[in-house]
Amino acid sequence: MDLKEIQNLIKFVAKSGASEVKLEMDDIKITIKTGSEDTTIVQQIPMQAAPVMQHQAPVQGAAAPVHEIPVVTAAAEDSKYVTIKSPIIGTFYRKSAPDKPVFVEVGTEIKEGDVLCVIEAMKLFNEIESEISGKIVKVLVDDASPVEFDQPLFLVDPS
Repeated sequence: MDLKEIQNLIKFVAKSGASEVKLEMDDIKITIKTGSEDTTIVQQIPMQAAPVMQHQAPVQGAAAPVHEIPVVTAAAEDSKYVTIKSPIIGTFYRKSAPDKPVFVEVGTEIKEGDVLCVIEAMKLFNEIESEISGKIVKVLVDDASPVEFDQPLFLVDPS
């Protein structure tokens, strides 16, 4: 089971309203527990069956990969706005360093390719770029907060 399949499973469980799902296949056991606000994923693989993976340390000063952002239009009262969601799990930061200015504020005009924030995942800072143009209406996450995959980050007025 690859990461994309696990992410799709998480989305399915979240939308279904189930509080807990357990999946066991061959040498993989996954438990997804959903609460009112959070989703917990536990994945256990027996050591003898776990593949050996080699990780290459990032080169000093090398840029982290840029992730595409899932863009989903919101419903109800925010129907005219576009919701920009987190493409990965990690820690959300509004600026690149503590002494730097924030990437975007409410009212900031953005265009496709503008960096909106960074999300730290496994000691890598991933720049999150906009896939749409418009104006930031609302920042939905506090600085230095943990975010989940597909969690709404910003509301954008595309007009």
